[in-house]
Amino acid sequence: MNLPPNVTERAFARLAEIGAGHDGKALRVAILGGGCSGFQYDIRLDEAAGDDLVLEGAGERVLIDPVSLPFLSNATIDFSDELIGARFVVENPNATSSCGCGTSFSI
Repeated sequence: MNLPPNVTERAFARLAEIGAGHDGKALRVAILGGGCSGFQYDIRLDEAAGDDLVLEGAGERVLIDPVSLPFLSNATIDFSDELIGARFVVENPNATSSCGCGTSFSI
């Protein structure tokens, strides 16, 4: 059974900080073919499409398209602010291996 991804409070708080919802945008997390491990995450601000799964919190939204959803089942979408940089990250239990870049993975 595919469970929707979980979005942390920290990720929603960062979206509120940058005013995504105020500008009518949401965080889109999608899976694309390619990258050094076979798949890669596409994380960007976007507008909702009719068939998106919409996860809401703190007045903000995260969008997952139906093709990407099975790859993100039970994943956690978070915001990381570390010395190497601040970025949205995906902790994905479906990934069997990942790349040092943090955006590419295999299943």
